[in-house]
Amino acid sequence: MLKAENITKTYNAGKKTALDDFSIHVPKGSIYGLLGPNGAGKTSFIRIINQITQADSGEVFINGQKLNPEHIKDIGYMPEERGLYKNMSVGDQILYFGELKGMKKNDALSEAKKWFEKLHIDQWWKKKLSELSKGMAQKIQFVVTVLHRPHLLILDEPFSGFDPVNANLIKDQIIELKNNGTTIILSTHRMESVEQMCDYVALINNSKKIIDGRVFDVREKFKKNIFGVTLSDVNEQQFDYFKDKYGIFNVTNENKLISFDLKNENDQNLILSDLITVGKVRSFDEKIPSMNEVFINAVSNHS
Repeated sequence: MLKAENITKTYNAGKKTALDDFSIHVPKGSIYGLLGPNGAGKTSFIRIINQITQADSGEVFINGQKLNPEHIKDIGYMPEERGLYKNMSVGDQILYFGELKGMKKNDALSEAKKWFEKLHIDQWWKKKLSELSKGMAQKIQFVVTVLHRPHLLILDEPFSGFDPVNANLIKDQIIELKNNGTTIILSTHRMESVEQMCDYVALINNSKKIIDGRVFDVREKFKKNIFGVTLSDVNEQQFDYFKDKYGIFNVTNENKLISFDLKNENDQNLILSDLITVGKVRSFDEKIPSMNEVFINAVSNHS
């Protein structure tokens, strides 16, 4: 859906580099996580896609075509800093932004009614934005962003200001849009959302891409061959032998269950065959690092 090739962007007459030879490929119909610390270059890239600024060098393609003004109608962008009019009624804003994206008024009205029902905000149509809470205003911003059914949806911190119930509601709507064919770029610091929603990720640090790929593959890359084990009916003598052999750690003993971690690069079947002599194996799982751990480790190693 979107391909960026060797994008470089600088500010202050070249003194500040926001993006340095940055490239990503965003598959059609996927949710692609764009991650990185504050100031890494994410917003600069999003602004380039939206043609708010231009790259110094490199090219962006949408559906195989070089990015051009015609693509604006195919893109929905929800910025982190919201951009609605506080003293304008919610309904008027919805229709206004829909027409800006090329929709006919009746089409915008029909689409808005569908979204207002989905998000349980039917009663807000005549309210001014200034009368709404931050979370309520966030819902209106989301509707404005998706109203024209964009092929490419760019969401910058879409869960900011939401309580857990409404955050989950918006998450479900984003996933539904993806399932219906929308391609989504998600920029967020909520790593649990990345794990739950994203198919692919790219991590930017200090203007450079340092990681990209499928979420599962990225997490696999950072695993350390650590296994978590829980046993019951433990043979103490065999357990002491096992401890010496494998160097287990983080041992806890509660409710007649012993849990511990071990680091080992041996075949998992060999470990299990030894464990069976120690007690009943209640759980045996390789510990795959979370995206939060991946983020911290990757950024620390490339600072």
